[in-house]
Formats: sequence, C-alpha cells, structure tokens
Amino acid sequence: MANYLASKILVILLFFSAIIWSIEAIDGICKLMVESRGYACEEHEVVTGDGYILSMQRIPFGLSGETSGKRPPVLLQHGLLMDAITWLLSPPDQSLALLLADNGFDVWLVSSRGTKYSLSHKILSPDDAAYWDFTWDELATYDLPAAVQFVQDVTGEKLHYIGHSQGTLIALASFSKGQLVDKLRSAALLSPIAYVGEMTSPLARSASESLISQALYWLGIYEFNPRGDAVIKLLMHVCKKSGLDCTNLLTSFTGQNCCMNSSIVDVFLRHEPQPTSTKNMIHLSQMVKEGTIQMYDYENEDENKKHYGQPTPPAYDMGNIPKDFPLFLSHGGADALSDAKDVNRLVDSLKDHDKDKIVVQFIEDYAHADYVMGVNAKEAVYDPLMAFFRLY
Repeated sequence: MANYLASKILVILLFFSAIIWSIEAIDGICKLMVESRGYACEEHEVVTGDGYILSMQRIPFGLSGETSGKRPPVLLQHGLLMDAITWLLSPPDQSLALLLADNGFDVWLVSSRGTKYSLSHKILSPDDAAYWDFTWDELATYDLPAAVQFVQDVTGEKLHYIGHSQGTLIALASFSKGQLVDKLRSAALLSPIAYVGEMTSPLARSASESLISQALYWLGIYEFNPRGDAVIKLLMHVCKKSGLDCTNLLTSFTGQNCCMNSSIVDVFLRHEPQPTSTKNMIHLSQMVKEGTIQMYDYENEDENKKHYGQPTPPAYDMGNIPKDFPLFLSHGGADALSDAKDVNRLVDSLKDHDKDKIVVQFIEDYAHADYVMGVNAKEAVYDPLMAFFRLY
C-alpha cells in the first residue's frame, strides 16, 4: 500500500512540476537563478563539434562587484539527470557557483545536451530519434571540450574544473585519453564516478537491470525523460516488483543524505530532474552490470567493429591520467551511487599519481546529493576545494 501511494504521489508531483518546468523554460538560468539574487550574469551558447547548442552562464564576479585582480575561471559540470541549476539550488551563501564568485573566481556553468536549456541543435530536433543517439561518450568527446575551449577563448586563461557525478565521469574519460589537461589548472571531482559495479542504490540498480533486460524496448524510447510516462511507469514497476520503499525517491537513489533540509529539496523538485538519452542510461547500466568503464557496447561484434574497429568497446584506462595533473576528489561514506569501494578502486588506479598533486577527501556521513545541496557543504567541501584551487 505504501509503495502504491508513493507511486501516485510521484505521478502528481512530476505532473505539476512539469507545468512549472515548461513555463520557466522561457527564462534563462541567469534571470531565473542568478540575477534574482543580485549577481551579474551573462548568457552564452556553445556549439559542439557534432552540432548541439549548449546553454552556458557566466557569473564574472561576486556581490561586492569587485572586478580588480586576477579572477581565475572555473567551469562547473553537473551530473546525470540534472542541469546547471545544480550549482544554484541552495541559498547564495551555500550554493557553490555563487560562493566561488564571491571568493574571487570567474564562474562558468554549462548544461549538457538534452536538458531543458540545451535542447537546440544546428540541424536536428528533439523530436528526431537521431538527436538522442548519444551517451556520456559524446559528452566527453564533444560537450566538455567545447565548453572548456569556449571559456579559454573568452578569458585567455587556463581553467579550474568542478564536476559532480556524471560530470566527473566525462572528465575522467577525457583525462584518461590525455585530453583537456593542457587547458586546465586542476580538477575537483565530487562524488567521483568511474566504476559503479559496487553501487548500493537498490532503486538505481533495479532500474539498471530493467533497462538491460528490456534494452530493445527502451531503445525505441529515445528520450529518457524522468517526467515522462514511460519513465514514471518504469519507476512504479521497479518499486512494486522489488518491494522497495520509494516513498523518499531521492534517498532511494542517492543514499541517506545527511545534510539537506526540506526547503532545498522543494527547490530541487521545482527544477529537476532533467532528461537524457535512453542510450546513455543503458550505457550506464552496462557499467553497473560489468563493473567496467568502457565505451558503449552495441552488444553485437559487427556493430562494435563498425564504430570502434574492434569487436568489443574500448576501455578508458584511468592509469593514463597524467600523473602531475592536480586532482581533488571528495566522496561520502553514505553515497549509494558513488560507492566507497568503487571510489577506492579509482584511487588505486591513481596510485602512481604525484602525491603532492592529489587530495582524496572522505566524509563519512555524506551521500550523493549532499555534495550539491548539503547545508554544511561550504565548510565540509567547498572551502577545502577553493583552498586547493588557490595552490594552482
């Protein structure tokens, strides 16, 4: 009965949030989330090498309006099923984007393809199946390099980088191929994702199993829209079949977040979650099943040969990340998506990294969403992160 009621509540909440979501799409993130708090903000567009048009915001300085002195640029990249509003969900003295601006950084936010503010393409429409023919491979190959290059072209400076969840995955994939590191000063990876084979989130794991077992069906639904009927039915099915208590959907996915209050969750539900491609969700599900980090598997040797020139997908080797590239990693003991065992596997692959160029922070009671919505994230994570940036 509890799962039934939870499912119905989920449908109602997503329905009404979808109405608000559509209305707010008319306004850009600057007007909606930054200028309304008294900060200067610029809207930009970035075109990727494969034609997607990404929304980007710049917060050039903080509330003081002080523009003198060197303001190092920093690019913030959100995680899966989120957009750039990730960094603006909390009050100004708790939101990382605004804290960075107030602490002397030139802040840039970008939203990945397929999200509300980055739906445009030079040729394709979101109504076209081809529009959704991407996974995080393309985010690493096209979206992230385009965003980094744009910021460097405008500022003439190397960047600091901050990623959360999928935002760490695409960065690690790029770094492992020797890309972008020449354009960056350092990178901070929050809830880092490289391996997810030990993921403990029962809802995410059950949904992954359903996506894998019904891949042919789901590949016919090109857009994975958390507010759409197909995904709502999937969640209802998973909750009912697995016997999971999905009353608190966020906790069911992320783990028990220690440090969020209800007002921040209300803001989150007003703006998130965001769409991605079904192909991307299947790719991530493959990672959960196999415990590997490799390119999308077409589950067919001929198709893999056609795309990669070999019968199996190429792997991303974390050991190839340049050993002198400054890295700040922070992960939580309660994180059900970025499990400590998986993070430790990543850290182990970086064992030869220059010791003075890598910091690994572990916060026992932090879960996945605490890193972007925790009321104490400034003291626990953001202050040490900014101190690390100032070294470079």
